[in-house]
Amino acid sequence: MHEQPKILCVDDEVNILRALRRLLLDEDYEILIANSGEEALELLEKEYPVHLILSDYRMPGMNGVDFLKRVCERWPKIIRIVLSGYADTASIVSAINEGQIYKFIPKPWNDDELKVTIAKAFEVYFLNRQNEILSDELRQTNEELSTINQNLEQMVRERSADILLQNKALRFAQNVLHFLPAAVLGIDLEGMIALSNRLADEILAREGSSLTGLDMQSSLPSELCTFIADITADRKLSRTLTINGRAYLVKAEQMDGADGHQGKIVFLLPSEQL
Repeated sequence: MHEQPKILCVDDEVNILRALRRLLLDEDYEILIANSGEEALELLEKEYPVHLILSDYRMPGMNGVDFLKRVCERWPKIIRIVLSGYADTASIVSAINEGQIYKFIPKPWNDDELKVTIAKAFEVYFLNRQNEILSDELRQTNEELSTINQNLEQMVRERSADILLQNKALRFAQNVLHFLPAAVLGIDLEGMIALSNRLADEILAREGSSLTGLDMQSSLPSELCTFIADITADRKLSRTLTINGRAYLVKAEQMDGADGHQGKIVFLLPSEQL
């Protein structure tokens, strides 16, 4: 589970801050308050990570746009929402462009709409962070694959005269492939699944069976087939798909090997609950 969502409310009117605290009292949020942009920046230095900021637009000293611009430069991942009773077109455009805000909400706000907006904002925040974590894990997996591949190539070059050692290296590579923390699929030009590792079979095949040698269209979920069909020689794809009720970060690209092997290679990295 992810940590408790934390909100920083910034307004020079005490009554507004009290109203926001009362509104969110029954929610599972940690609430911080500040009476100015300057005070809020000091609080952020001490309390970060803060996940969401609700800021007034018009405040003495540092106004809401200047404050959120500073926040965007220093803590760009924080979701930023502006609350204001002053909302002409120029102010909204300025807030969006300079503070890169998530939403501009006029005062007086509707309590239910504000609570829904905050809940959706947190969904965005934690989904973005989950994708960053999954992308980093996939990058590490790709680096491990690259290292393994380089090591195997070196082994083959050094021991090409010894068939027994070559076969041993091949078996080792196959075992490594099956124990990777990512599902791997290789699809040939005719749409046949030429390769599937252990995790791919666990996720996508019937229990106890293998996908290798099967037709892609009749064996894989339709959303995954559509994703694979979109892959071209000049287009690498990355997308989050839900398969059998679980989210996966899926990456793929066209394979055009120097040895003449052509097709598509697909990685599915299971997400871990934050």
